[in-house]
Amino acid sequence: MSTGLKGSRALATALLMLVLAGLVCAAAAWVWLSRPLALSAPTVEVTIEAGAAPRAVAQTWVDAGVQTSPALLYQWFKWSGQARRIRAGSYQIEAGTTPRELLDKMVRGDEVLEKLRLGEGWTVAQLRAALAQAPKLEHRSAAMSDAELMTALGETDLPSEGRFFPDTYVYSPGVSDLTVLRSARAALERQLELAWNQRAGNLPLKTKGQALILASIVEKETGPKDDPAMIAAVFINRLRIGMPLQTDPTVIYGLGNTFDGNLRKRDLLADGPFNTYTRAGLPPTPIALPSLASLRAVTQPAETQALYFVSRGDGSSAFSNTLAEHNRAVNQFQRNPRDPRP
Repeated sequence: MSTGLKGSRALATALLMLVLAGLVCAAAAWVWLSRPLALSAPTVEVTIEAGAAPRAVAQTWVDAGVQTSPALLYQWFKWSGQARRIRAGSYQIEAGTTPRELLDKMVRGDEVLEKLRLGEGWTVAQLRAALAQAPKLEHRSAAMSDAELMTALGETDLPSEGRFFPDTYVYSPGVSDLTVLRSARAALERQLELAWNQRAGNLPLKTKGQALILASIVEKETGPKDDPAMIAAVFINRLRIGMPLQTDPTVIYGLGNTFDGNLRKRDLLADGPFNTYTRAGLPPTPIALPSLASLRAVTQPAETQALYFVSRGDGSSAFSNTLAEHNRAVNQFQRNPRDPRP
């Protein structure tokens, strides 16, 4: 056999071995990509910073508890052709996640998000307390006064009370609490603008700000079984004729931290900007976060002549057109016919 022939066969054999080795490697890679990654805990969470290199991303996952070679993970990112499409954010994987699924999650930007609920009828003090307890937020507003907070949000000289929309907000871990508040602030303005643009004619409300103040009162006065549009109509009717609103929640708000849970006659007689028994018209600011239902109620109140309402004690209210009717209702439901309050 000639030397040339032997060399050709040796070359063919070498090439065959390389091909077989490549197939074995490809098969091994396929198996690895489809097999769940071993984790040091039931879940592993990481935060990928903007601009992080793919090699650093792989190392971050391994440092957090993904039990594989960071070099192998990096090579997968690189070989896939999607390494540069990995998005910054906070991610979480659970047992059963494969390398393919890990990369797909980062390419999609499928972040793990936190939630914060702002309740209907909350004061800004309650909102800020919830904000302070929210997990994984950068608490930049904690040391700010309410005025400083509004300035930080670009709302200089605007009172903070009632200026945020009650809803559930989702956020990425590590963002500023001001980011969440900006979302709540923008949501309130959108809903208020929409309600105001759809307002009924001949309302005794001249501005959106007045509608917001009244909506906050309706929010605090509406029982679980009440129609907020009926509650709003009573106050609208009173404003039309110049009758004081006579609503306890504004007085309680004005008392602030001195309120001990018992509203006394002397409290109703003590004049102040939030005492709607001694002063006609609306108080100077909202007293709580109004819901969408309350915003709609004050801009589209029910058709009624009622000027009074009293709680039945079951979450609903009895409405009356005259003081005599109201006194009878008070006597029936509260056994105190001398009480002039709604």
